[in-house]
Amino acid sequence: MADIAEINVDTLITDIASRVAERIESHGLADPAIIGIRTGGVWLAERLQTLLGMTGPVGELNIAFYRDDFSRIGIHPTVEPSQLPFAIDDRDLLLVDDILFTGRTIRAAMNEIFDYGRPRSITLIVLADRSGRELPIDANIYGTRITLEPDQHVKLLGPDPLRLEICATKP
Repeated sequence: MADIAEINVDTLITDIASRVAERIESHGLADPAIIGIRTGGVWLAERLQTLLGMTGPVGELNIAFYRDDFSRIGIHPTVEPSQLPFAIDDRDLLLVDDILFTGRTIRAAMNEIFDYGRPRSITLIVLADRSGRELPIDANIYGTRITLEPDQHVKLLGPDPLRLEICATKP
């Protein structure tokens, strides 16, 4: 488990890119498309795309309307639509998010992706994996694992520079 103060996000992203390249090769992922979950996932997806030498647009998911808990946590009044400017059907996808916590964001993202089509595969890539899963979802590739106190949460700040910050959980 990593100490948040010692985490260098750029180093993590470089390491993640190396492992993604290995996975693309070892799993025979042909022409994968990269999709980031707003907002931190998009920042990471853009950096990974550059490091991997991928061409084409980065897809952006805004999963606000797909969450099963937005009635509890509220919804931001300026929700922007998702942008998936490529075909999803029979495509290998690299789904990128900043923090994997309960699994609900990823479930919502996959629900939205399947509304666009049926991908061949989805590889989940996250910067930080923390405990507290409520759904059986796990990252294929992660940069670091972190453990926090129950009254804390972690967020990615950016886009330049990118850094992780621990904050008190809102009541």
